[in-house]
Amino acid sequence: MDELYPPAWAASWDAVGLVCGDPDADVQRVHFAVDPVEVVVDEALEVGAQLLVTHHPLYLRGTTSVAATDPKGRVVHRLVTGGCGLLVAHTNADVADPGVSDALAAAVGLVDTRPLQPQPDDPLDKLVVFVPEDAADRLLDALADAGAGTIGDYDRCAWWTSGTGTFRPLDGANPTLGVVGEVETVSERRLEVVLPRPARQAVLRAMLAAHPYEEPAYDVFELATVLGGRGLGRVGRLPSPTPLAELTEQVAAALPRTAWGVRAAGDPATVVETLAVSGGSGDSLLEQAARSGAQAFLTADLRHHPASEAPEGLALLDAAHWATEWPWLADAARRLAGATRVEPTVSELVTDPWTVHAR
Repeated sequence: MDELYPPAWAASWDAVGLVCGDPDADVQRVHFAVDPVEVVVDEALEVGAQLLVTHHPLYLRGTTSVAATDPKGRVVHRLVTGGCGLLVAHTNADVADPGVSDALAAAVGLVDTRPLQPQPDDPLDKLVVFVPEDAADRLLDALADAGAGTIGDYDRCAWWTSGTGTFRPLDGANPTLGVVGEVETVSERRLEVVLPRPARQAVLRAMLAAHPYEEPAYDVFELATVLGGRGLGRVGRLPSPTPLAELTEQVAAALPRTAWGVRAAGDPATVVETLAVSGGSGDSLLEQAARSGAQAFLTADLRHHPASEAPEGLALLDAAHWATEWPWLADAARRLAGATRVEPTVSELVTDPWTVHAR
């Protein structure tokens, strides 16, 4: 889960990761749900899960007690006595690529999606090192083992070219090649690899340990950060232009049924070709949605004043918070199953707090 949704991607105010449970415990079944509430814990234990993964945190503001005298404390006690851990993937799953909003976009049929509020990719360095021809492969292996040379779904990625290096060992040197006081020329390779910036020191240590020279020549360049596929929300095209009233019905049919339903703000006849979406509370993204070229924005928890002051030309669709995040559960379960041997299950309990709707 930390590889799919790294905790470092979470917002600074968030509380993600393992909440309770023994990291060394065996896990055969993982249950996915939006909310860490008592009925969900009961369901997880009924299906025999050793780990419950929820999108929403249990303790977002911290606590000084897990006594079973309040709902949160009872959740912890029920999990511990039932032998089930709890792990949270919240804003780190919101910004992931793919993440929560990708699943929502797929549920309503969007294509050609991109982040609504893109984030920079993780910072990268480039290491350039000069090494004798016959040692280049061994050095590349060591760099790859230390975390360099991974690009997407490929590892041990590098570029090299051949040339001639020259040097003169001075008094006190112990050269691998050459003689002290004499100019030496060696057929070398210029080897280039990219690496995550946090791995810089580990990669340099691996390079110095594996390089045959006692004084290797190398450079480290900090690469420019670029906007990537991660970020909040998504914006994409609908399969065909759709009036707002019809789109509202289609969204309601695509999402799980809740008492809240789906409501819209705007001219019912407005034709929507480009739709922006954000799972969960998304009124902070109204301006980004308007600038994206979308004619409508689907999210949850829209408040009266931000909705009434929405940018001109942007229709709004407001669904239940729980319903806009629920599609992610199945996607996360599939990805975890593809990376491990665990058996995932997905909760279909409607834990949206609103249970009655009177027109």
